[in-house]
Amino acid sequence: MTETTMARPARRRATTQATADRILEMNRQLSLTRSVLAATLETATASQLEFMQRWFEAELASREQSRRLRLRKQAAFPADKTLDGYDWSNLAMPADWGRAQLETLEFIDNAEDLVLYGSVGTGKSHLAIALGRLATDRGIPVRFFTASSLVMRLRRAQHENRLDRELASIGKARLLIIDEFGYLPIDEEGSRLLFQIISDSYERRSIIYTSNIEFSGWGRVLGDANMAAALIDRTVHHGRIIRFQGGSYRSEHALMTK
Repeated sequence: MTETTMARPARRRATTQATADRILEMNRQLSLTRSVLAATLETATASQLEFMQRWFEAELASREQSRRLRLRKQAAFPADKTLDGYDWSNLAMPADWGRAQLETLEFIDNAEDLVLYGSVGTGKSHLAIALGRLATDRGIPVRFFTASSLVMRLRRAQHENRLDRELASIGKARLLIIDEFGYLPIDEEGSRLLFQIISDSYERRSIIYTSNIEFSGWGRVLGDANMAAALIDRTVHHGRIIRFQGGSYRSEHALMTK
């Protein structure tokens, strides 16, 4: 083999790499124009069409994965929980409504609320996060807060004269998760702010509450019986309660009990 013959593959590789680099450079500048794409498809060979199909499928899959990761990050879940292996045996569901309706997320499509009610450690937060994670995987914007962190966030935004922007930002979500509602009392200002975002969500987006407080105790949490009654009225109108029974999973599996 002559030196010239040996150099040809190297030159071809260099040319191919230069072409690939140029394609990548153009990709940063262009969004494909339909007419140009159609003209290209008309003259493409079968192998070229197969290549383009694989390319487009890979691009769409990459964009979808990036969107899911972006939504998951934006949701700010405190832990990564899924429905895989979840124990449904201790849940008391409403009549004619249950696991299938939860997993299809039809309650989000219908802007319905869920109240996950039960004692500490019974899996309420796990289910709320898992449903939120499922929603983000399906391209649905979600925001997760504990009740206290949401109140603090809204109060800070109000004091910094940007409450409207904060409410608009949270309002982009189609599912709002308010965890640990009732674990800590909320002062008058915080109650008004919380009611504002809940009232704004009515018939527009879904809210999942987790709580160990019955409806009759929500007035004590908010410090205002009338406000609690209005909140409960909105929640019950387009909502369902799921009761968590049994003991605390954390207590039953705690190292200190072994």
